[in-house]
Amino acid sequence: MQNDVNTTNEVALQVAKLLLKVKAIKLQPNAPYTWASGWKSPIYCDNRLTLSYPQIRTYIRQEFVKLIQQEFGDIDLIVGVATGGIAQGALVAQEMGLPFAYVRSTAKEHGMTNLVEGIVESGQRVVVIEDLISTGGSSLKAVEALRALDCDVKGLVAIFSYDFDVANENFKAAKCNMFTLSNYSALTEQAFADEFIQEKDFELLKKWRKDPAKWGK
Repeated sequence: MQNDVNTTNEVALQVAKLLLKVKAIKLQPNAPYTWASGWKSPIYCDNRLTLSYPQIRTYIRQEFVKLIQQEFGDIDLIVGVATGGIAQGALVAQEMGLPFAYVRSTAKEHGMTNLVEGIVESGQRVVVIEDLISTGGSSLKAVEALRALDCDVKGLVAIFSYDFDVANENFKAAKCNMFTLSNYSALTEQAFADEFIQEKDFELLKKWRKDPAKWGK
Protein backbone atom coordinates (compact mmCIF):
# COMPACT_ATOMS: atom_id res chain seq x y z
CA MET A 1 0.00 0.00 0.00
CA GLN A 2 1.28 3.45 -0.86
CA ASN A 3 0.16 6.73 0.61
CA ASP A 4 2.06 9.92 -0.04
CA VAL A 5 0.53 11.94 2.78
CA ASN A 6 -0.91 10.58 5.98
CA THR A 7 -0.82 13.37 8.46
CA THR A 8 -3.29 16.00 9.53
CA ASN A 9 -3.94 18.92 7.24
CA GLU A 10 -2.95 21.16 10.15
CA VAL A 11 0.54 19.67 10.24
CA ALA A 12 0.86 19.79 6.44
CA LEU A 13 -0.04 23.47 6.41
CA GLN A 14 2.22 24.29 9.36
CA VAL A 15 5.22 22.58 7.77
CA ALA A 16 4.49 24.41 4.50
CA LYS A 17 4.30 27.69 6.42
CA LEU A 18 7.69 27.06 8.04
CA LEU A 19 9.35 26.04 4.77
CA LEU A 20 8.10 29.22 3.10
CA LYS A 21 9.09 31.37 6.06
CA VAL A 22 12.78 30.38 5.96
CA LYS A 23 12.82 30.18 2.14
CA ALA A 24 13.51 26.45 2.15
CA ILE A 25 10.85 26.55 -0.56
CA LYS A 26 10.72 29.45 -2.99
CA LEU A 27 7.94 30.12 -5.48
CA GLN A 28 8.61 32.12 -8.65
CA PRO A 29 5.75 31.42 -11.08
CA ASN A 30 6.82 34.20 -13.44
CA ALA A 31 10.58 33.63 -13.24
CA PRO A 32 10.96 29.83 -13.18
CA TYR A 33 14.03 27.96 -12.03
CA THR A 34 15.79 25.33 -14.14
CA TRP A 35 16.38 21.99 -12.41
CA ALA A 36 19.36 19.75 -13.09
CA SER A 37 17.02 17.56 -15.15
CA GLY A 38 16.35 20.51 -17.45
CA TRP A 39 12.78 20.93 -16.23
CA LYS A 40 11.51 24.49 -15.88
CA SER A 41 9.98 24.92 -12.45
CA PRO A 42 8.12 27.68 -10.58
CA ILE A 43 9.30 26.14 -7.31
CA TYR A 44 12.69 25.52 -5.73
CA CYS A 45 13.11 23.41 -2.62
CA ASP A 46 16.10 23.07 -0.26
CA ASN A 47 14.84 21.61 3.01
CA ARG A 48 18.36 21.44 4.41
CA LEU A 49 17.89 25.09 5.36
CA THR A 50 15.52 23.99 8.12
CA LEU A 51 18.51 22.58 10.02
CA SER A 52 19.74 26.14 10.65
CA TYR A 53 16.64 26.93 12.73
CA PRO A 54 16.48 25.00 16.05
CA GLN A 55 12.76 25.45 16.61
CA ILE A 56 11.87 24.39 13.09
CA ARG A 57 14.15 21.35 13.01
CA THR A 58 12.75 20.32 16.40
CA TYR A 59 9.18 20.59 15.13
CA ILE A 60 10.00 18.54 12.02
CA ARG A 61 11.82 15.93 14.11
CA GLN A 62 8.91 15.57 16.50
CA GLU A 63 6.36 15.27 13.70
CA PHE A 64 8.53 12.65 11.99
CA VAL A 65 8.60 10.63 15.21
CA LYS A 66 4.81 10.87 15.60
CA LEU A 67 4.30 9.80 11.98
CA ILE A 68 6.69 6.85 12.27
CA GLN A 69 5.11 5.61 15.50
CA GLN A 70 1.63 6.00 14.03
CA GLU A 71 2.31 4.22 10.75
CA PHE A 72 5.03 1.69 11.52
CA GLY A 73 4.99 0.88 15.24
CA ASP A 74 8.11 -0.82 16.54
CA ILE A 75 11.17 -0.52 14.30
CA ASP A 76 14.86 -1.32 14.75
CA LEU A 77 16.74 1.17 12.61
CA ILE A 78 16.44 4.62 11.04
CA VAL A 79 18.22 5.13 7.71
CA GLY A 80 18.81 8.50 6.01
CA VAL A 81 19.25 9.03 2.29
CA ALA A 82 22.23 11.12 1.20
CA THR A 83 22.47 13.92 1.43
CA GLY A 84 19.34 15.71 2.61
CA GLY A 85 18.03 12.81 4.68
CA ILE A 86 21.20 12.18 6.69
CA ALA A 87 20.90 14.96 9.27
CA GLN A 88 17.12 14.60 9.49
CA GLY A 89 17.44 10.87 10.00
CA ALA A 90 20.12 11.23 12.66
CA LEU A 91 17.89 13.66 14.60
CA VAL A 92 14.96 11.24 14.44
CA ALA A 93 17.10 8.26 15.46
CA GLN A 94 18.44 10.21 18.44
CA GLU A 95 14.91 11.18 19.53
CA MET A 96 13.70 7.57 19.25
CA GLY A 97 16.79 6.04 20.83
CA LEU A 98 17.46 3.94 17.73
CA PRO A 99 20.56 3.08 15.70
CA PHE A 100 21.21 5.12 12.56
CA ALA A 101 22.74 4.39 9.17
CA TYR A 102 22.65 6.11 5.80
CA VAL A 103 22.67 5.22 2.12
CA ARG A 104 25.10 6.93 -0.22
CA SER A 105 24.04 8.19 -3.65
CA THR A 106 26.75 5.94 -5.11
CA ALA A 107 29.06 3.35 -3.58
CA LYS A 108 32.47 4.47 -2.35
CA GLU A 109 35.20 4.03 -4.93
CA HIS A 110 37.82 3.02 -2.36
CA GLY A 111 38.17 1.12 0.91
CA MET A 112 35.15 -1.08 1.61
CA THR A 113 33.24 0.37 -1.38
CA ASN A 114 30.19 0.71 0.85
CA LEU A 115 26.84 1.90 -0.44
CA VAL A 116 25.26 1.70 3.02
CA GLU A 117 27.20 3.23 5.91
CA GLY A 118 26.61 2.07 9.46
CA ILE A 119 25.64 -1.16 11.20
CA VAL A 120 22.80 -2.81 9.30
CA GLU A 121 21.68 -6.35 10.09
CA SER A 122 19.53 -8.85 8.21
CA GLY A 123 15.90 -8.81 9.27
CA GLN A 124 15.95 -5.36 10.87
CA ARG A 125 12.73 -3.37 10.61
CA VAL A 126 13.75 -0.12 8.91
CA VAL A 127 12.20 3.26 8.19
CA VAL A 128 13.94 5.45 5.60
CA ILE A 129 14.13 9.25 6.00
CA GLU A 130 14.19 11.71 3.09
CA ASP A 131 13.92 15.49 2.96
CA LEU A 132 12.19 15.72 -0.44
CA ILE A 133 10.32 13.47 -2.89
CA SER A 134 10.22 14.43 -6.56
CA THR A 135 10.05 11.36 -8.83
CA GLY A 136 11.14 9.02 -6.04
CA GLY A 137 14.04 7.58 -8.02
CA SER A 138 16.91 8.21 -5.59
CA SER A 139 14.74 7.32 -2.60
CA LEU A 140 13.79 3.96 -4.06
CA LYS A 141 17.42 3.17 -4.90
CA ALA A 142 18.11 3.50 -1.19
CA VAL A 143 15.19 1.20 -0.41
CA GLU A 144 16.54 -1.36 -2.89
CA ALA A 145 20.02 -1.18 -1.32
CA LEU A 146 18.55 -1.96 2.10
CA ARG A 147 16.38 -4.76 0.79
CA ALA A 148 19.49 -6.24 -0.81
CA LEU A 149 20.89 -6.51 2.72
CA ASP A 150 17.73 -8.40 3.76
CA CYS A 151 16.28 -5.49 5.73
CA ASP A 152 12.55 -5.34 6.27
CA VAL A 153 11.90 -1.84 4.92
CA LYS A 154 8.61 -0.77 6.48
CA GLY A 155 8.44 2.45 4.49
CA LEU A 156 9.79 5.91 3.86
CA VAL A 157 8.93 9.32 5.32
CA ALA A 158 9.88 12.73 3.96
CA ILE A 159 9.38 16.38 4.81
CA PHE A 160 7.80 17.33 1.50
CA SER A 161 6.52 15.82 -1.73
CA TYR A 162 5.72 17.50 -5.05
CA ASP A 163 3.04 14.79 -5.30
CA PHE A 164 3.88 13.92 -8.89
CA ASP A 165 1.87 11.02 -10.32
CA VAL A 166 5.12 9.37 -11.42
CA ALA A 167 6.39 9.31 -7.83
CA ASN A 168 3.19 7.75 -6.53
CA GLU A 169 3.35 5.13 -9.29
CA ASN A 170 7.02 4.39 -8.59
CA PHE A 171 6.43 3.80 -4.88
CA LYS A 172 3.41 1.66 -5.60
CA ALA A 173 5.39 -0.47 -8.08
CA ALA A 174 8.17 -0.88 -5.50
CA LYS A 175 5.60 -1.87 -2.84
CA CYS A 176 7.00 0.76 -0.51
CA ASN A 177 4.78 2.81 1.78
CA MET A 178 5.56 6.52 1.57
CA PHE A 179 4.32 9.30 3.84
CA THR A 180 5.19 12.98 4.00
CA LEU A 181 4.69 15.77 6.50
CA SER A 182 3.60 18.23 3.83
CA ASN A 183 2.85 18.31 0.11
CA TYR A 184 2.34 20.50 -2.91
CA SER A 185 -1.35 21.14 -2.33
CA ALA A 186 -0.79 22.27 1.25
CA LEU A 187 2.10 24.42 0.09
CA THR A 188 0.14 26.34 -2.54
CA GLU A 189 -2.77 26.78 -0.13
CA GLN A 190 -0.49 28.18 2.58
CA ALA A 191 1.48 30.29 0.10
CA PHE A 192 -1.73 32.01 -1.00
CA ALA A 193 -2.90 32.50 2.60
CA ASP A 194 0.43 34.11 3.51
CA GLU A 195 0.50 36.17 0.29
CA PHE A 196 3.59 34.56 -1.21
CA ILE A 197 1.55 34.11 -4.39
CA GLN A 198 -1.52 35.76 -5.89
CA GLU A 199 -4.75 34.06 -6.90
CA LYS A 200 -3.83 34.16 -10.60
CA ASP A 201 -0.75 32.04 -9.85
CA PHE A 202 -2.80 29.06 -8.64
CA GLU A 203 -3.72 27.82 -12.12
CA LEU A 204 -0.14 28.15 -13.32
CA LEU A 205 1.18 26.18 -10.34
CA LYS A 206 -1.48 23.51 -10.84
CA LYS A 207 -0.54 23.05 -14.51
CA TRP A 208 3.13 22.66 -13.64
CA ARG A 209 2.49 19.84 -11.16
CA LYS A 210 0.38 17.94 -13.70
CA ASP A 211 3.10 17.88 -16.37
CA PRO A 212 6.40 19.33 -15.11
CA ALA A 213 8.49 17.90 -17.94
CA LYS A 214 6.60 19.88 -20.60
CA TRP A 215 5.72 22.96 -18.57
CA GLY A 216 7.32 26.17 -19.78
CA LYS A 217 8.34 24.79 -23.17
